Amino acid sequence: MNRIFLIIVLAAVLFAGWNQLSYPPAADRPSPMEALSTAMVESATGAVELAISLVGVMTLFLGLMKVAEAGGMLTILARLIRPLMVRLFPEVPADHPAMGAMILNLSANALGLGNAATPFGIRAMQELEHLNRQPGTATNAMALFLAINTSSVTLLPTGVIALRAAAGSADPAIILPTTLLATIGSTGVAILAAKLYQRMVPLEKSEKPTPDEKSPLESPAKASSLEAAEKAYPLWVSIVALGVLASLIPAAVIFGKSLSPWILPGLMAGFLVFGTLRRVSIYEVFVDGAQEGFQVALRIIPYLVAILVAVGMLRASGALDLLVSALAPVTGPFGLSAEALPMALMRPLSGSGAYGILASIINDPTIGPDSYTGVLVSTLQGSTETTFYVMAVYFGAVQVRRIRHAMATALTADAAGVIFAILSCRLFLG
Repeated sequence: MNRIFLIIVLAAVLFAGWNQLSYPPAADRPSPMEALSTAMVESATGAVELAISLVGVMTLFLGLMKVAEAGGMLTILARLIRPLMVRLFPEVPADHPAMGAMILNLSANALGLGNAATPFGIRAMQELEHLNRQPGTATNAMALFLAINTSSVTLLPTGVIALRAAAGSADPAIILPTTLLATIGSTGVAILAAKLYQRMVPLEKSEKPTPDEKSPLESPAKASSLEAAEKAYPLWVSIVALGVLASLIPAAVIFGKSLSPWILPGLMAGFLVFGTLRRVSIYEVFVDGAQEGFQVALRIIPYLVAILVAVGMLRASGALDLLVSALAPVTGPFGLSAEALPMALMRPLSGSGAYGILASIINDPTIGPDSYTGVLVSTLQGSTETTFYVMAVYFGAVQVRRIRHAMATALTADAAGVIFAILSCRLFLG
C-alpha cells in the first residue's frame, strides 16, 4: 500500500504540474495546482465527515452481530459446513484442531466478522503446519483454505451495508443477493482452481517430521469454540441448508423489490429474537458490540483520509478522467464500468484503499450508492478479499516461503469474483 499511495499522489502532482505549465491565466477558474490544493483539503474534510456519519450505522450493525455471536450462531454455521469441509480437505483428519479452526474462520467470514475470522485463520494455518511434511512449503490444504478464505460465501456484508446507508442509499441491503451470488460463484471457482493447480505443482514426497508442540489457544473462549466446531450436524442437514441458501438467489430475483425493504428490520428483529431464545442478555451484549462499532468507525479515519485525499487529488488533476475515458470503451461492454475498474484492481491489494475508493464512488453525486456502478462496487467490496494481505498474514504466521499454486488460485478466485459480481448486478438490476 505504501507504493500504491505514493504512485497515486505523484501521478496527480505530475499530471497537474504538466497542465499548469500550459495553463492560460484566467480569472474565472483556478489553475490546476490550485484545484489540486483545494481537492486535498476538501477530501480530508470529507473523509472525516464520512467516518463520523458511519459511527451510528456501524455501531448498530456490530451490536447486532455481537448478539448473534454470543448466541452461538458461529457454532451453528460451523456444524453445518463441517460435513462438507471434511470432504474438501481429505488430507486433514476430521478430528484435528485445524479442521475446527478452518470451519470457524469461514463461518466468521460468512457473517462479516472479520475481527473474529483472522485469529481463527491464523490458528488454522498453524495447525495445518503441524501436518506439513515440508515445513516452509505450502501444502494443498493451505492453498485451498486460503483460496476459500479470500472468496468465501458472504451472508452478511455488514460493513458495506453500513457504508451504503451512510451514503444515503434508499436500499442499502440490496447487495445481499448480489454478494451471495458473487461469493458462491467465486468460491466454487476457487475450489476447482485449487484442485486443478495442485496437480500442476505437486508436492515432493517426504517423511512427515515430528510435530512441533501445538501452540496454546489464545483464550478459553476460543478453546470452547474449537471444541464445539468439532461436532457436526448430519450430512443431510448440511445439504438441505446449502439448498436453502441456493434457493435464496432465485427468490431474490423474483421477489427482490418487494422483500428488500424488509431485510434490515427483519435482520434486527431476527438477531434479537435469536439471542433471546439462546438466553443472551441482548441489551447488554448489544451495547458491548456497539462500543466496538464506535471504536471501529473512529479507527478508520486515518485510512479514509489517506486514500480519499489521494483519489481526490487524482480526480482534481484530471488524470482519473483520462484513465476513465481510455478504459471505458474496453471495460464498458463487459459490464465493468470504467469508474468501477479502480475498485476491482485495488481490492486484492489493499482493503483500506478499496474501502476508500468505494466511499468516494458511492458518495459521488454523479454516481450514487443505488446506481449500477454503486451497487457493483459495493458487491465487489463485499464479495472479494484483500488477497495479498491475507497471504502475507497467514503464510507469515507459519513462515511459509514457497507458496506453490496458492497465489494463482487466489487470483483466479478474485477474477471470478469480479465476473460473478458483474453477472449478479446485471441479473438483479437489469
